[in-house]
Amino acid sequence: MTTEEKRGTLYLCATPIGNLEDMTYRAVRMLGEVDLIAAEDTRHTRQLLTHFDIHTKLTSYHEHNKFTKGPELIEYLQQGHDLVCVSDAGLPGICDPGSHLAELAIAAGLRVSPLPGCNAGLSALICSGLDTTLFTFVGFLPKTAKKQQETLTRVKGYEGTLIFYEAPHHLKATLKQLESELGNRRAVLGRELTKKFEEFRRGSLQELLAYYQENDPRGEYVILVEGASEETCSMEEDTLPKDPVILCQQLMAAGLDKKSAMRETAKRLGISRRDVYQAMLADEAE
Repeated sequence: MTTEEKRGTLYLCATPIGNLEDMTYRAVRMLGEVDLIAAEDTRHTRQLLTHFDIHTKLTSYHEHNKFTKGPELIEYLQQGHDLVCVSDAGLPGICDPGSHLAELAIAAGLRVSPLPGCNAGLSALICSGLDTTLFTFVGFLPKTAKKQQETLTRVKGYEGTLIFYEAPHHLKATLKQLESELGNRRAVLGRELTKKFEEFRRGSLQELLAYYQENDPRGEYVILVEGASEETCSMEEDTLPKDPVILCQQLMAAGLDKKSAMRETAKRLGISRRDVYQAMLADEAE
């Protein structure tokens, strides 16, 4: 049986989000010392390795092969080899399959260790001028309008800054959806972070949408939206139906599925999900 001492370590390694000089000394050393690197896009990662004169073998590990490749990589680690996992940019595990590999490694009793560095969401947050003491990372919104509405309904009452990712061809539609669901809040858009054309644009969601109606979005974006104010939260609480059945029905009408609506109802009213479930059953029985 393989002893714990002979098992390998899974390293989750941050890579630059634009500027190659943001690579850490430790990450460069580790990428050169291990025998294998699991990369989201091997062609992209090979460019990074070439820049630092690193010749480590690469293997492909991405969203479309993670269920077959993941177990193979776990077996490799169990044989005593260390493995570095990288995404195309930033921290692996944030909006990419690195999180799945970490889960597999932990379940197998393997050591998982970070090689920290760049992250687009936090880099944009600290330059946004919005609240940094409390924030929620949302990432990319779901693809369907219904799921988008469910997500935004869930985070609408959060008081901390909301962090989203978006591609340029979806930016205008996403800004419109954010303004529709969250209201005309203050927001900041960061694009091409750490690159030559890095830009932060600030304003209300309506102002930012109007700007991009006239100017085509370019580059990858981080969208930061001001959290719900105490006044907004207080107004919502005052107008909140106290009857769990009515509130649950309202949330379902807004696009949430029944299970999500019941969970959100329990959270907003400060009661258990079982109480909401029983109330819904009683109402359906009438």
